[in-house]
Parts: sequence; C-alpha cells; structure tokens
Amino acid sequence: MITIIIPAYNCERTIAEAIRSCAGQTFADIEVIVVDDGSLDSTAEHLLKISEGDTRIRVIRIQHAGVTEAFNIGMHAAKGKYIARMDADDVMHPEKIMKQVQFLDSHPEVGVVSCLVNYGGNRLTQEGYARHVDWINTLITPETIALNRFVDSPVCNPSVMFRRELVEQFGGARSGDFPEDYDMWLRWLDAGVKFAKVPEVLFTWNDLPSRLTRNDPRYSADAFERAKTEYLAKFILQNNPENRPVYLCGTGRVTRRKSDFLINSGVNIGGYLEIDAAKAGTSYDGIPVVAFDNRPDRDHAYIVNYVSVRGAREELRTQFSSEGRREANDFIMAG
Repeated sequence: MITIIIPAYNCERTIAEAIRSCAGQTFADIEVIVVDDGSLDSTAEHLLKISEGDTRIRVIRIQHAGVTEAFNIGMHAAKGKYIARMDADDVMHPEKIMKQVQFLDSHPEVGVVSCLVNYGGNRLTQEGYARHVDWINTLITPETIALNRFVDSPVCNPSVMFRRELVEQFGGARSGDFPEDYDMWLRWLDAGVKFAKVPEVLFTWNDLPSRLTRNDPRYSADAFERAKTEYLAKFILQNNPENRPVYLCGTGRVTRRKSDFLINSGVNIGGYLEIDAAKAGTSYDGIPVVAFDNRPDRDHAYIVNYVSVRGAREELRTQFSSEGRREANDFIMAG
C-alpha cells in the first residue's frame, strides 16, 4: 500500500538508521525503494547488507544524476497507493506511516500530508534552520499552509506522504536551478491540491553539514525566489482582478533583490512601503518609496510583504486584517 522512496548519495554513515526507521514502522504493508545515486563511498555495500533478508527493501543503483532523477526513478518503480518521501540522513518515528495513512484515508480532500518534525541539529550554531523548523511546525491546516507557501517551503520535504496520482496529474520533480521539492509543492498547490499535517511530531529532520540545502546552489536564497516568483505572480493576478497597484513592504537591499524577481514577472508595482517616514519620497529604479503610515487603502493597493524580521510578519498580518484587508485577496506574505 505504501512506497517509501529514499534517494541516497554518499550516505554511508546515516543510511542504515534511516532504513531501520522505515522498516520498523507499525504499519506493515510497505515497500522501501532506495535509489543509490552513484555513491562513491561504501553506501552500496551498506545497502546490500541492510536489504538482505528483507524483501520489502528494494535497491536501485544508477549513475550519479542528482536527487531529482533519483526520486523520479523511484516513483517509476513504486507500487504503492501512497508515496512517502524520505531522506537518507533522517529518521521516521515508528507510527509515522500509520498515522499518515489514517489521515489520507479519512480526508479524501487532502492530497499531501506531512507532520510536525523534530529538529535534529544544534540550535545554538544553526539557529536559522532551527527557527525555520519551528515555523513550519505552526503550519498545520490546508489554509495556513496555502497562505504561507510564498514565505518558504511550508513542509519538510522528507516528512510528506502523498497520493501517487498527483504525480501523474501534475508532474513529479523537475530539474533546474531551483529547489526541486519546493517547485513541486508550489506547482501542486497552484493546481489546488490541499496540504495538511498530522499535528504530532513523527519525524526527525537532521541538519547535517552535508545536507543539500547547505551546499547546493539550487537551494540558495535566490534559487528559492526564482522558484516561487512564477507562482506568486500568478497568485497575485488571480486574487487581484482589479489590477490594483502592488505595494511591497520593505526597502532594504534583501527586499529589493527579492522584489526584482516579481518586477521582472510583469507585476504592476505601485511602490515600496517604508516604516521609516524619513525615507519616503525617494525611489528605487523609478519605483516610489511611500511611508507605511500613508499606505493606500484596500481598494487602491494589493500588498506583498517581504519583511522577514522576527515577529514582523505576524504584526503586519494583524495590522492589515484590522484594516479589513483579507489575506490572499488584499495582501500576501512572501518573506
């Protein structure tokens, strides 16, 4: 009933524990497909030993092609009704698969289910990633996941389970200069697929120095912006049929870099909103800077927030809502 797909590359130190956590699930009707992406260390030997005597574990060895190709090859070989993603350096808690199956079975309107995750790293030296985990753990319902998808990826990729027909309907992972998982989730969300989470910690997301998100340029800040801007621009057009000018919260260098992607997508930008009134009246590349307190009313502006300072997002969400602005219809969080 369930196929667990694990792309694996040079993971000799972690693959055994990852597979053991899959094989030790309380839900018995599973197969585990490990796609060895041309590992150069002893991963292949470990996989041979681990899979001996357990017919549920299937190993596919390919020439090194990257995580996208490894995942798609695993999908092609999968037999399961539901597909669970897994990384070779993470750990499933024993009841994860069972509880996600129960969730999908009882919520036919949901296509993708994740769960809360335990951060498996050093919170002192890797505070940024730890805060990201804390943030995604606040996004549980389909509504909160959909509304926050342009801030960052709203799910932990290796924690998800989804209905296999979604790949057939909307496509699987795509290769490019962007994070393949975020691109796939954005594409499915754009198509109307509902995401949700089992509100329990059922997965440990290990933050190791070798993690792709730390080392691969496809996971850089600019790569994430490229991935989401196509869908963000489309979202704005769909929710702003009056073509109200779009005002961007923030004028800092990082915000302007992010906004460049949106501007280049042809969105009608009316101005930047700046909390420091002394900066109002200036402009950046011909786009005026407007004092935040002088922002246009709901009927004359659609607001995109790029301010990501801790706490600012929730403060702005509360402020805009108190003015009668509706999230999605009148404003959206994108930073």
